[in-house]
Amino acid sequence: MNSAPSKPSAPRHCIVWALVVRLLLLYGAWFLCRAVFYWQNRAEIGPLTWGEVPELLYGGWVFDTASILYVNALFIVLSLLPFRFRERPGYRKMLFGLYMTTNAAALVVDLADGVYFHYAKKRFTADEFSYLEHNDNTLSVLGEAFVENLWIVLFAAALIGALGWAYRKTRFAPSRIRSDRNYFLVHLPVLVLAVVLALGGIRGGFSRQTRPITLSNATLYTSSNLKANLILSNPFCVLRTLGNKKIVYTEYFEPGELEAIYSPNHYPRPASGADSLALGGRNVVIFILESFSSEHSALLNPDLYPDGRGFTPFLDSLMREGYCFENAFSNGRKSIDALPSILSSIPSYRTPFVLMPQALSKMESLPYLLAGEGYRTMFFNGSSRGSMGFGAYASLAGVQDYYSREDYEKRCGTGDFDGYWGIWDEPFLQYMSGVLSETPQPFFASVFTLTSHHPFVVPDRYADILPEGRTKVHRGVAYTDLALRRFMETSSREAWFRNTIFVFVADHVSSETFAPKTLTPTGNSHIVCLLYTPDGALRGRSAETLQQIDLMPTLLGLLGYGKPYFAFGRDVFRETDAPAMAVNAMNENYQAITDSLVLFFDGERTLSAFLRSDTLQQHDVSGLRTPQLEAAERQLKARLQQYYRHVSKGDYLVDGQ
Repeated sequence: MNSAPSKPSAPRHCIVWALVVRLLLLYGAWFLCRAVFYWQNRAEIGPLTWGEVPELLYGGWVFDTASILYVNALFIVLSLLPFRFRERPGYRKMLFGLYMTTNAAALVVDLADGVYFHYAKKRFTADEFSYLEHNDNTLSVLGEAFVENLWIVLFAAALIGALGWAYRKTRFAPSRIRSDRNYFLVHLPVLVLAVVLALGGIRGGFSRQTRPITLSNATLYTSSNLKANLILSNPFCVLRTLGNKKIVYTEYFEPGELEAIYSPNHYPRPASGADSLALGGRNVVIFILESFSSEHSALLNPDLYPDGRGFTPFLDSLMREGYCFENAFSNGRKSIDALPSILSSIPSYRTPFVLMPQALSKMESLPYLLAGEGYRTMFFNGSSRGSMGFGAYASLAGVQDYYSREDYEKRCGTGDFDGYWGIWDEPFLQYMSGVLSETPQPFFASVFTLTSHHPFVVPDRYADILPEGRTKVHRGVAYTDLALRRFMETSSREAWFRNTIFVFVADHVSSETFAPKTLTPTGNSHIVCLLYTPDGALRGRSAETLQQIDLMPTLLGLLGYGKPYFAFGRDVFRETDAPAMAVNAMNENYQAITDSLVLFFDGERTLSAFLRSDTLQQHDVSGLRTPQLEAAERQLKARLQQYYRHVSKGDYLVDGQ
């Protein structure tokens, strides 16, 4: 008697294929969460056009990859351990429980984010945990939200249930390898490969130029800050901000007194017809120079170069012909600190601004404001697109066109890669000159140079021509200085050249220094900075203290911009009532540099102070409590309070706008 045919079981796959399918299921789940998020917040985010959907989907895939890999890192490793016990029923049940628990929690957070965004206008990050912890009505608020959004709860339950059902359908077959030794040797490379791929997915790429992606990278895929929130996904937003410290600051002054001491709101006065600094309608080109310390310049440091031969001979010549800031200081210590300081007049202190979730809030940076005046805005960087987070912040700042290594190689070929970071400065700046010549005026362009960066190499043809110098960086500095000379020579033949304000400013001081005065905290933030106009409209030298965040207001003043705007810096030519001061963070303390002294402040009290003439900072004068010191303390406290007050709220607009 024939037995009845058995019911067919679900197909079995190799364990690697089963893992891949289970991870792909999560992409589908996160896509559905994104669709729900948009449906909940479509009024705030705005309509989508078919043309922008592919970029939004690609950006969403990048951030979903990071979220999925963050949440499932342990699951992936345990699934691929090269030992036979992973095939046992009890172990497989444990993996199922781990998969469902972690992903159910992650999906609940992602779906709840849509509700939270409606009220907060930002994604839920680790910063909110402190608020929930110290809020007495957290439970009642959550209960009310549960009732009002019951359909989200039901959707989450259905999605998690479907995920569990689909997981059980992806069964895997036992391995046919008999030997435990061979089993281990065959499957160990699979585990190693998976770990490498997971690390690349979490970082957002594999190249040495790639920094781990952060929230601001979402703007690489859309020009809208609100739509960037659609690209983001949780738990990426929570996990990526876990290391961020909660913004806690002291309110030294009442609001009225605070505004009277220092305010980031600017209300420009119309320039008079006889104003010699009225340069409205000119193009603006900003060179952000990697590691261009003041120490490299013989003009700025004649005591270090008695023979007059430094490593920036061309820039020194422009300083003589243009407007040189002899005492310019950086607001940060890293390259990623420089862009918001220079383009948005927003400094970075203890935490890089671009790594804060508040960096996604609306701001009206220099490129954005000039675009509103009819300027075409561009950013150039010879590294790969997305490298170092530059493209993300340029998009946040309102840059319309971003030119990278990929764009250069499409036009000029692949032979000029330096082997480390990107395109050599000389050919890339020549490419930039060509692009500018094709761009209708007026335009705004900024470029971040690369070559004067570790590992401090230059093209072979210059290795025996350029001076070796006293530190590892000097030959690279001399090469970039030469590249700038060639750029200006080429561009001088173009019609736009004489109608342009050129700005040269370092991102920060080099890690390679030799002068004792450069080793002090003040000397270690002293940078090159100058303005140059080919027709000689700007000439002179200023010994007054300048910081990077002063450049945006100063340029807007030169261009005759007359509308209110927000900036933490000052127009050094017109806002003479605001004291000159440069502020940056040194470890956990603040450094405030004025024309006459330097003070170090821990947030509550002055730790030490030195006269500016005491370049080696050997004689602490903080105990004298002079009027100068007390005035500087008062100004510094007001600046810190305004900075943290605005950043904590993500408020970078003039009051009332």
